[in-house]
Amino acid sequence: MNGKPDADSNGSPRPLAGEGDDAPRPPSRWRRRGTIAGLSLGLAAFFAYAWLGGVLAEIDRTLPPVPDPAQVPTSQIVVDRSDTLLRPYTIAEGRWRLPVTLADVDPMFLTMLKGYEDRRFDEHHGVDWRALGRAAGQILRNGHVVSGGSTLTMQVARLVQGGSTRQAESKLKQIVHARALEQKLDKNQILSLYLALAPYGGNLEGIRAATLAYFGKEPRRLTIAEAALLVALPQSPEARRPDRDPKAAKAARDRVLDRLVTAGVLDEETAASAKTERIPEARKPFPMLAAHLGDQARKRHPTDPVIRLTVDGRLQAKLEALAGTRAAKVGAKASVAILVADQVTGDILASVGSAGFMDDGRNGYVDMTEAVRSPGSTLKPLIYGLAFEQGLAHPQSLIEDKPSAFAGYAPVNFDGFYRGTVTIHDALTQSLNVPAVQVLDAVGPARLIARLKRAAASPRLPDMSAAGLAVGLGGVGISLKDLVSVYAAIARGGRPVALHPEPLPVVASADTAPVLEPLAAWYVSDILADVPPPTIGARGRIAYKTGTSYGYRDAWSIGFDGRTVIGVWAGRADGAPVSGLSGIGTAAPVLFEAFDKLGGDRAPLPPAPRGALIASNGDLPAPLKRFRGSDILANKAPDTPEIAFPPDGVQVDLGIRAGDPMPLMIKIRNGQPPFTWFANGVPIAQTPFARAESWAPDGPGFVTLSVVDSAGRSDRVTVFVE
Repeated sequence: MNGKPDADSNGSPRPLAGEGDDAPRPPSRWRRRGTIAGLSLGLAAFFAYAWLGGVLAEIDRTLPPVPDPAQVPTSQIVVDRSDTLLRPYTIAEGRWRLPVTLADVDPMFLTMLKGYEDRRFDEHHGVDWRALGRAAGQILRNGHVVSGGSTLTMQVARLVQGGSTRQAESKLKQIVHARALEQKLDKNQILSLYLALAPYGGNLEGIRAATLAYFGKEPRRLTIAEAALLVALPQSPEARRPDRDPKAAKAARDRVLDRLVTAGVLDEETAASAKTERIPEARKPFPMLAAHLGDQARKRHPTDPVIRLTVDGRLQAKLEALAGTRAAKVGAKASVAILVADQVTGDILASVGSAGFMDDGRNGYVDMTEAVRSPGSTLKPLIYGLAFEQGLAHPQSLIEDKPSAFAGYAPVNFDGFYRGTVTIHDALTQSLNVPAVQVLDAVGPARLIARLKRAAASPRLPDMSAAGLAVGLGGVGISLKDLVSVYAAIARGGRPVALHPEPLPVVASADTAPVLEPLAAWYVSDILADVPPPTIGARGRIAYKTGTSYGYRDAWSIGFDGRTVIGVWAGRADGAPVSGLSGIGTAAPVLFEAFDKLGGDRAPLPPAPRGALIASNGDLPAPLKRFRGSDILANKAPDTPEIAFPPDGVQVDLGIRAGDPMPLMIKIRNGQPPFTWFANGVPIAQTPFARAESWAPDGPGFVTLSVVDSAGRSDRVTVFVE
């Protein structure tokens, strides 16, 4: 080998490969190197892709699952009848994260958020590569972060993962997770996750918690300045907290406004005006309306995300403020409770359990609408109602108010004075004790307790003893809610209604036993409308009654109009006496102010029903001119039905000859319902539970009236009608 090209047989040199017209030429040195480099790069790319694929696969395995926006843990909330927030509760670790939807948020905030954080949010698939490249270039040129490249989707990924944005591995995880979020969720769902999870400083998470804490309002209506602050805070929530560093918060807000002007989202005039708005420098407390009801409902529904009450939030707020103001005037440790109910539906419209839920000095945590206390004189209307129902008395019947003893029990009036002979009407409006005990002695304490129970009340007797006459003057335990339930029944013509704080399904009304028959209930209401009002009230606006328990421990005032019943209690939760405490002086003014705060037109009290006898004492039938005591019942077994009106042998003028006759009212006491009524042996009605019935005779003359109860026991009278 001489290092020369090979020669053929004739000595001519052999052409090299690639030389000549058709022969392939040998590769150059650079081509050989290019081929080797290409193979190397290909192999490197292959191994890099394989490595990156493995890294991404490993990252994908460690990522949390894509959350369902509807399943993100949020604060359990209590709302009113209009879905207005009454009270939220914290989630784990004491964080506030309230449920929120896109529809709950001011649209301008969403526009500003996208304009500042992610202008291509609606276009990209989780990662904005241009924004990432711009951010990387800024870091290389400036040596520090100038603007972030994270999309809103990547920020949601970070919030779900809980990682840092400054580490390359975390950023890579966010990119992978963001793509997964975009594959499984739509844009609105991703934005909803951001609104629920974004940090706003301290224990605030989500825009709704932020607007309530910083602005004291829901996020559906925000000023431009408020929206800009909320856009700025999640980027550095602790450093920019307005309650800790309002200057830093203002600077961050103003930078957001400037960039939104550059982006064309805002005009310069709007941004300049927004910069003049003050930054909130303290957090506002979260709503805590109807706190006692909310806690009780939460115990009944521990897993429900939203608890709805029948409460009217605006009325509740007004009455809580009223209770606080009035309690402060009563004493340092005094409290006031108020309960408002719709007497038609039984909805509890407001329930103020104390003068301050968090006020330990007043034992504010005790719900005084449920506390069992002495009712004072507030049961007297029901006592007189039972006498009207049994035909023992009429509002204009005369009764004696004089020193009396009843088997050793000697009641005295509140002021220690006696009025002599008075009407039942005046005895009730003046809340005289002796006449009330006389009537209770006739109708029986056991019957009073039974009717309280019909009204869904739960009276408690001391030491489980049998009911005595003292129950009529407060010798029984009862709650404010029970009393409101009793007065609601009186306002409804004697028909009971179940009070409830939560919406109930519409069901057919049950045929329950009445607390009073309708005419007796109206007589009571008509008398209570004449009770003298406190100095701030006007007579006749409402029917109401006051009461003061023994030792000045409890002051009560319960009243109603044609739609609403309100009860007020004042005193000390620990049961200690309060000097000067009284129903008329302490509780009644609160009652009248509470009615004033209802707003709207007042519903009038109902008119007199058919059969109401509106007459002076001189025009009453002889048996009703004067109250007939328990002596008239002495010859009757307690369970035997007795026709109380009309009495046997009387002459009843119905106006038959005048051509405009009135029906004859028949009343029964004792016996067990249902009753069957007869006139001259012919059935005229069968009304379950009712103890009164009206009957129109064909003409004047004698008529025999009889009644038979469910046990077959009967009574009859003969009267002459004309």
